[in-house]
Amino acid sequence: MMVKIKKALGVVTHWYDHISVAVVKLSGKLSVGDKIKIKHGDTETEDSIISMQLDHEEIKSGKKGQEIAIKLSNKIKEGSTIELA
Repeated sequence: MMVKIKKALGVVTHWYDHISVAVVKLSGKLSVGDKIKIKHGDTETEDSIISMQLDHEEIKSGKKGQEIAIKLSNKIKEGSTIELA
């Protein structure tokens, strides 16, 4: 049986606590509505992307190389990695 290794789709470069928004440097495609896993050290949480912005404009998806802002319901830390759940 093969174990599928999930690839990180981005890294959190900044966290805005008061508005629950993470700035993520993408290394893959991410879309509004995606269920994601957020990993930081031994901590792992799951969340769904509620909304996404690029340069303060609402977008439906982001792609590799972009730095996007995503609204989350859980508090996360800078340096966390994001992958699809």
